[in-house]
Amino acid sequence: MSYLNVELRDFINVVDSDVATAPGGGGIAALSSSLGIALSRMMASLVIDKKRYVEFDDMVKEEFLTKHRRLLKIRKRVEILIDEDTESFNDLMIAYKLPKDSAENIAIREEKIQVATLRATEVPFEIAKTSLEAMEFLPFFAKYGNLNAITDLGVGGMLLETGIRGAILNVKINLKTLKDPNKVERFQRNSMKIERKCIILKEAIMNFVDERIEM
Repeated sequence: MSYLNVELRDFINVVDSDVATAPGGGGIAALSSSLGIALSRMMASLVIDKKRYVEFDDMVKEEFLTKHRRLLKIRKRVEILIDEDTESFNDLMIAYKLPKDSAENIAIREEKIQVATLRATEVPFEIAKTSLEAMEFLPFFAKYGNLNAITDLGVGGMLLETGIRGAILNVKINLKTLKDPNKVERFQRNSMKIERKCIILKEAIMNFVDERIEM
């Protein structure tokens, strides 16, 4: 099933349950990022066709609309990753339940666990990577968006940070059982870069928000 088609209250209740196939930390990280992007786009949307926007030069207008459209595409991809993360976790659990009553079955089970573990690592990594791409647009909208909604951009930035760092937590936990050392090293290195850049961006965004609030 797709959790994108579930009513909000039902979604919350499914998460707050003992259903093994419910969205976990990775899926909720993706949800957090999608909400952060939505808030950021709202803050940007509120300036389009207003006096402030009309006064922008043509290059800024073009960049504004390009980034605004790109954020929508990213949001839709992140939304899909809510379900993909849940599915990858479920596949991993299925692999762990495979029989281990013979040497052959043990080998088959281990191979499938490694395949499923890799996928369960790739999905949250994509959540983090894609969410960071969205977050990189926020300083632009902090400058050119509707400043009356600057706190919405701030909340959007915090939600994206949660999405990114939450997804990376899921990458890290899966690396404990991934046996390919080259893949482990690559995920660790790239996850660290994403997390560091995320923290820097969030601080810059919140500094701008705080300065605007105090004006």
